[in-house]
Amino acid sequence: MGARASRMFRNFNLESRVHRELSKEKPSLAPRHSANEPPAADITPSVTEKNQPLLELLRTVYVESTEPPAAEEPQKPAALKEAARRPLRYHLPAGVSGLGQLTDVPRGKLTIVEALKALGSHQHRPQTWTPDRVAQEFCLDPNEARALLEFFVPFKVEVIPPKTAAKQIKAS
Repeated sequence: MGARASRMFRNFNLESRVHRELSKEKPSLAPRHSANEPPAADITPSVTEKNQPLLELLRTVYVESTEPPAAEEPQKPAALKEAARRPLRYHLPAGVSGLGQLTDVPRGKLTIVEALKALGSHQHRPQTWTPDRVAQEFCLDPNEARALLEFFVPFKVEVIPPKTAAKQIKAS
């Protein structure tokens, strides 16, 4: 109903509105640039000449700059100073994961395969694979290893039953 009413107002007196718009005076076009004239013909000679007073003033300018002393980097632990990267411990065949060309990763980082290996090992043997051992094995911060094992649980599946049985879809 609303579409019909809006169409009626939109099409009301349409023809006379079109004629009125077409009969209005058109705006004049901008003048065209002549193509045969060279582009630099209207430049005055004063722009291309050297200005001696300005050159003399420029010669008197002397700029001296000094850089602030470089800020010292914070001291890294001795373990991180030796090597910023560590070799991969676990990997899949080259075609499976797309990471076949990787040979090492930065310390404090894990590949997906290593993360799944650490999570699976901790889930199967939590007394052996403690967060401290995972941190040591994969060169992680102990707090990050604890958070990884506590909050990232990809293998746990929970099925939450519905509150009422009336809303369930019944198999036919």
